[in-house]
Amino acid sequence: MIAEWPPAFLFLAAAAFAPFLPGALRKTVLLATPLAALVLVHFLPEGAHLTIPFLDNELVLCKVDRLNRVFGYIFCIISFLAVLFALKNEDKTEQSSALIYAGSALGVTFAGDFLTLYIFWELMAIASTFVILAAQDELSRKAAYRYVLVHLGGGLFLLAGIILRLQETGSLAVDFIGLSGPASWLIFIGIAVNAAIPPLHAWLKDAYPTASFSGAVFLSAFTTKSAVYVMAKTFPGTDLLIWLGAIMTFVPIFYAVLENDIRGVLSYSLINQVGFMMCGIGIGTPLAINGAVSHAFAHILYKGLLFMSAGAVIYRTGKIKCTDLGGLYKYMPFTCICCIVGAASISAFPLFSGFVSKSMIISAAGYGNLLIVWLMLQFASAGVFHHAGIKVPFFMFFGHDSGLRPKEAPWNMRLAMGIAALLCIGIGIFPQPLYAILPFPVEYAPYTGAHVVGQLQILMFGALAFALLMLSGIYPAEIRSINLDTDWFYRKGGRLFYSGAASLFNSLNAWADRVFVHRMTSMMGRFFTEPGGNVQKWGLGLLREAIGLDHETLRPEEDKIDRRSRSGAYPVGGGVLLAVVLLAVMSLLFIL
Repeated sequence: MIAEWPPAFLFLAAAAFAPFLPGALRKTVLLATPLAALVLVHFLPEGAHLTIPFLDNELVLCKVDRLNRVFGYIFCIISFLAVLFALKNEDKTEQSSALIYAGSALGVTFAGDFLTLYIFWELMAIASTFVILAAQDELSRKAAYRYVLVHLGGGLFLLAGIILRLQETGSLAVDFIGLSGPASWLIFIGIAVNAAIPPLHAWLKDAYPTASFSGAVFLSAFTTKSAVYVMAKTFPGTDLLIWLGAIMTFVPIFYAVLENDIRGVLSYSLINQVGFMMCGIGIGTPLAINGAVSHAFAHILYKGLLFMSAGAVIYRTGKIKCTDLGGLYKYMPFTCICCIVGAASISAFPLFSGFVSKSMIISAAGYGNLLIVWLMLQFASAGVFHHAGIKVPFFMFFGHDSGLRPKEAPWNMRLAMGIAALLCIGIGIFPQPLYAILPFPVEYAPYTGAHVVGQLQILMFGALAFALLMLSGIYPAEIRSINLDTDWFYRKGGRLFYSGAASLFNSLNAWADRVFVHRMTSMMGRFFTEPGGNVQKWGLGLLREAIGLDHETLRPEEDKIDRRSRSGAYPVGGGVLLAVVLLAVMSLLFIL
């Protein structure tokens, strides 16, 4: 029954046929696909569907539970909004790649076995690479090349872990693993690459800002959040994730403060927000898991909204750097308001979506007596408001007058941003519908006096830090600087490796050419001009050495051999000797 098919198949089928459809029909299919998938996700019964026997295991192409259904909902919603936002982009490569990308993320989410998950995992990496390439400039081409190398490397870690786990357990089921051996560590590293856990995070900021105005919206939604899902499924309660997540919330703040590219700032804040989710997964309590999942849901919406705001500005102005923008609130007021809604949501302002999800994670850290982690998360919350809540809208729409006089964003972009903004506000005011679909029953009240007042104090601290940077003159001068991130090591290391490998293998190639191509062929050529005579002379030389005769004694015999060789008259015994030697050599090689 089609009602029990994986939702990913709808996206893959649409991606295959959409490029051949005329414009209006193609856009209708692009918009209808995520809506149809959303309906399918809602009505899919829990349990395994579409299983295929494979060796001693079963491939489960679709397995539904409360955890992955939440991700299925939000992946379909953001796919619809991103397609709606991108209607003005007629690039068929990006359209098809984006559908495959979204479908692959759904394939990962509903995969019931690791082999199916791995196939969709790699398909997601390839499709997202083409989304980056669709920008069609030198910057995106180089970034896409680095991006795919990083993700294929992470995929190899994942595949190696899956093979070892299959050998150890005999099972391919996607279930709890925990860090308990080489297989689990390899799988963990493979997931960590896609989750952008430091120091494996630099690919995200390197690639996302180079995509087209619409491509970055798709990129912000799927890769890291599908990794969040897989990590929540396989490694909940892993203590290492608590500290990795806390560091992940902390480190990107300093990069984002100095970043000039608006989408670069949003990329660093994306890493920061995924850190909250990883921390919640590491804590592993029902409250923490609910917080991580709900925060992923809310994050996809408000981060997509922020990337849409930036994309609309790029579409109208062609510029995206803090130092090139400013004063656009007069000319793009609707985009400005939507950006502010996204900024308030990511900053966890009360009455916005981030507040009702992020506070669950921070509360779970407090209930678990993780004081240092709790303080790090609080500091990170203030940092988010500083760079994503204030810096992004301030430099894009306020600040100095850049002299740009663009039109407001097109209707489809305004509609997509408006729906996302309404969802951010609706979840913030009425969180119960979101809480109702979370993996565990929710008994949490976000709107208590302590939560609201405490969060407002943190936000004011972030605002104070921004004001001090402005008054001190660090802004805007410092944002012209260049950030050196961990990608410096593989950029420079890659060049060093290439240079060293080229020197080593080119030298080896030159030596092989000298020995095997020139010297050996020359020697063989000389030998096979008179093979019988040469073998006999070689035998005489061995005889001379064995019995101690001098060269002059055997000279008459050597001259006789030379005459026979030139005339082609060989003794029968010479040919037999050559045949025996050849057979002996071939037999020895066969035995070895």
